Amino acid sequence: MSEPKGELAIRTLAMPADTNPAGDIFGGWLISQMDIAGGVTASARAHGRVATIAVTGFTFHKPVLVGDVVCCYADIQKVGTTSITIGIEAWVLRRDESKDQIKVTEGVFTFVALDGDGKPRPVPPA
Repeated sequence: MSEPKGELAIRTLAMPADTNPAGDIFGGWLISQMDIAGGVTASARAHGRVATIAVTGFTFHKPVLVGDVVCCYADIQKVGTTSITIGIEAWVLRRDESKDQIKVTEGVFTFVALDGDGKPRPVPPA
């Protein structure tokens, strides 16, 4: 069994209000959770405000179900002058199943560090 790449950035519970008409968790909700996880990670690395500027390479592997505990892992892939690229993986712990996590989605998010006026600023050295 594979393991998540990166550090746990957020953990949340998939609720009935987050479903699409078919009863599965809405993909947009999952993407927003992954964006939050990436934003938390990018903000910590940039030491301040960041904004999402791109999402690439998105793949949905399995559906997320109501009652799943969604765990988003963030792996910083590249730090540029003003940007940070982060691989985000979403894994779930299924209710009433084994303790193994299941990877459901992955994508690459790019964030830009912003100054007080909302303009790009340099990302400080690590």
